[in-house]
Amino acid sequence: MKTIQSFSILLIFTLIVWGCSSSEPAPLNPSIPTLSFPINEETCLEGTSINDSQSSLEFRWSAAQNVESYRLDVKNLSTNQKESFNTSGTSYSVNLLTGTPYSWNITAVGEEGSESASSVSWKFYLAGAGITNYTPFPSELLAPRSGSSVTPVDGSITLTWNGSDVDGDLDYYELYLDTTDATTLVQQVAAESSTTAFIVAVESSTTYSWKVIAVDANGNKSNSGVYSFLTNYLALECSTDRF
Repeated sequence: MKTIQSFSILLIFTLIVWGCSSSEPAPLNPSIPTLSFPINEETCLEGTSINDSQSSLEFRWSAAQNVESYRLDVKNLSTNQKESFNTSGTSYSVNLLTGTPYSWNITAVGEEGSESASSVSWKFYLAGAGITNYTPFPSELLAPRSGSSVTPVDGSITLTWNGSDVDGDLDYYELYLDTTDATTLVQQVAAESSTTAFIVAVESSTTYSWKVIAVDANGNKSNSGVYSFLTNYLALECSTDRF
């Protein structure tokens, strides 16, 4: 009887071990795709003309590993409208408006159960007929991010943003900040580098809105769009020193 019980236990144990060892391996995550064309922060002169205001542009990128498909995201930086396209290849043509700034990135999608991998985002201007000088790219607001909470230091916070221009003639920024709709001009800030930081005075426990207008040497302007953030409440610390 004991022999039968021992055999049964051994059989069950063997089946459990076999079942665990025969389970499917975890799917491999895709690697990050590398963007090729159109080139970052340049005017794109390629494209097949469709009409006076549109061209077909081929986006290209390098193949990633462990990929089932790719998703191409293209965003019109003037309108913030984004379109997405799925493909199994490493290139895809999209009809775009000429004389318009765009950003794009690629997401590699693997088999079910794996985590997708996204590339960096590049931006460019699609060349337009008769355009000799392009508006600066809309500034990228870095900090504070929209919807975030920040803690003032000595009643101030630092606003940070990126700016660029394909013509290299970015001149200055108009910084707007208020507690309503970011229509109050706070300061004109010289465009001395790609990343700009500016310290502003704020009140605690207050919601602020801010935006940046980039201006080039020809007076062309672009709008970053409005971000909002909340300043944290700071309780005054009372001294516990006794006299």
